[in-house]
Amino acid sequence: MQWIDNILFFIITGFAFGVFATQMQKVLANIRSGRPDERADNPAVRFNKMLLVAFGQQKMFQKPLPAILHLFVYVGFLVINIEVLEILIDGIFGTHRVLSFMGPVYDLLMGVNEVLGFIVIIVCVILLWRRNVMKIRRFSGIEMKHTSFVDANIILVTEIVLMMALYLFNASDLKQASLSGEELPGVFPVSSILSGILGSNVILLEFMKNLGWWAHIIGIYAFLNYLPISKHFHIMMAFPNVYFSKLTPSGKFNTMEQIYHEVKAAFDPSYAVPVMENAPKRFGAMDVSDLSWKNLMDAYTCTECGRCTDVCPANQTGKKLSPRKIVMDTRDRMEEIQKNGLRLDENGLYTAPNGASEATAHTLLGDYYISTEELWACTTCNACTEACPVNIDHVSTILDLRRFLVMEESKIPESWARMFTNIENNGAPWAISAASRFDWAMDIPMPEN
Repeated sequence: MQWIDNILFFIITGFAFGVFATQMQKVLANIRSGRPDERADNPAVRFNKMLLVAFGQQKMFQKPLPAILHLFVYVGFLVINIEVLEILIDGIFGTHRVLSFMGPVYDLLMGVNEVLGFIVIIVCVILLWRRNVMKIRRFSGIEMKHTSFVDANIILVTEIVLMMALYLFNASDLKQASLSGEELPGVFPVSSILSGILGSNVILLEFMKNLGWWAHIIGIYAFLNYLPISKHFHIMMAFPNVYFSKLTPSGKFNTMEQIYHEVKAAFDPSYAVPVMENAPKRFGAMDVSDLSWKNLMDAYTCTECGRCTDVCPANQTGKKLSPRKIVMDTRDRMEEIQKNGLRLDENGLYTAPNGASEATAHTLLGDYYISTEELWACTTCNACTEACPVNIDHVSTILDLRRFLVMEESKIPESWARMFTNIENNGAPWAISAASRFDWAMDIPMPEN
C-alpha cells in the first residue's frame, strides 16, 4: 500500500507549497506597492554584507548570551534541513533513507543532526524561560500585543515538537532494524538511547515510526506556512533585506528629485526641468504607498527582538517613541490595506472599491498608527539602525513621515519653527543678525601688555 502513502504525500506537499506560494504573492504585492528605490548597485559589496550580517549573524553578538543561544537554533535549523530533504525524497519516491549511499558522510550528518537536535530542544526551553519567566524588558512594550507573545511561544514549542517527532521516527526505525537483525545506516547517538526504552511490539513500532515521520514533515509544512504571518518570517527575509540595505551613511538625508530640479531651475532660468515618470504625489510619506519598497521590506523582516527600542535614547528617557513600533505599524497598515481590498485613487488615497470601509479613514501617519509625538521624539541618532541584527532602517521611515508633516502640513514643534525662521533670516539657529554675531567678543576684557 506504499502508493497510497505516496499519493497522500503528494497531496499534502502540493497543498502546503500552494498555500505558501499564495502567501508569498501577497507579501511581494505589498512590498511592490512602495515607491521605487534603486538598490542594485555594488553587488559584490552587498553580497559580502549579506554573508557577514545575515548569514554570519555579526550583529547578534552585541549581546553574547542570546547570540550563542540563537546560534545553536540557527545552525540546527540549517543542518537538520538535510534530513528534511531526505524525508522529502523518500516521500516522493517511496524510498527509505535514500541519502545513505553517502556512507561515512551520511553517518556524520545523522550524528550531527542528532546532537544539534538535542541542543536545540535545550535552547528552546531556555528561551521559553527567558521570555515567560525572566520577562526580559525588551520583549515588552506598547506595540507588543498578546499575539506577539503567543507567536514567540508557538514557534519555540513547535521547534521542540519537531525535534521530538524526528527522534521518535529514528528511535522506532532503529528498534525495528535491531529486532529484524538489520543494520540501519547512519549514526544516532540520541535515538539509540531512546530506542532502548521502546518495547518489542512490531505493530506499535511501525505506528510510532510512521507517526514520527508524518508528524515531522507535516510540522515542517505547518511551520513553513506560519512563517509569513509571524515574526519568524525573518528566517527568509533577512538575507534579501540585508543585501538591499543602505550602503551610504545611515543618517544621510536623501534629496527629493523633483525639489532638486525645481531649486536648480530657480537659480538658473535656462535650466529645463525634466519630466519625471512616477513622481511622488506628495512630499514625504503619509501612508505606506509613499514609502519605498525597501521600507516595506524592512517591515516584513522585523524579528520584534526589541534591540532597536532597547538602545533608543528617546525611549530610555520615557518618551513615546519605540522604533520597533514604527516598523510593526508599517507592516500592520499594509496588512490592513490588503485585508480590506483597498486601492489607491488618482490622489494617492486609499479607497474601498466594494463599499465603505473603516480602513479608508486610517493612514500610517496619524493617531491610529504612528503619532506625531512619536516622530518628533526621534533624535535621528541611528542607534536603532546600528543595533538591528537584520539591518532595518527605522530612521528613513521616520524622516519621510516627518518630511510630510513639515512640507505638506507645516506641522512642526514651535522650537523648530523658530529655528527655521532664524536660519532663513539670520543664517544661523539663533535670533542674532549676521552683523551682530561677533558682538559677544567685545565684552571680553583684553589682556594688558
